[in-house]
Amino acid sequence: MVYRRAMIKTRTAKFQIGQIVRHRIFSFRGVIFDIDPEFNNTEEWWLSIPEEVRPHKDQPFYHLLAENSESEYVAYVSEQNLLPDDSGQPIRHSQVSEIFVKDKSGGYRPRNPSLN
Repeated sequence: MVYRRAMIKTRTAKFQIGQIVRHRIFSFRGVIFDIDPEFNNTEEWWLSIPEEVRPHKDQPFYHLLAENSESEYVAYVSEQNLLPDDSGQPIRHSQVSEIFVKDKSGGYRPRNPSLN
């Protein structure tokens, strides 16, 4: 995906919808279901992140169906804090089947591609 920002800078998202990723610092992983070309959450949310690890707003942010060993949830994560997850393990999140279909290679494709 390519995004234009202020008609000057073009930014390509490093990850794509349906890709499984893991957090660089915290022990959770998830599948991407939406991408914002730059920060698009509340200022309160952004300020709640400790300043020493607070991400820059001018990068893609990803919406994940996320999970850790205890729970499933939706996460909003900056590109700088994500890494590809090459474990080959499926995502167990209960909403995965509502948004995605699993292809023969084990990847996730949007159930309704026109929504993206």
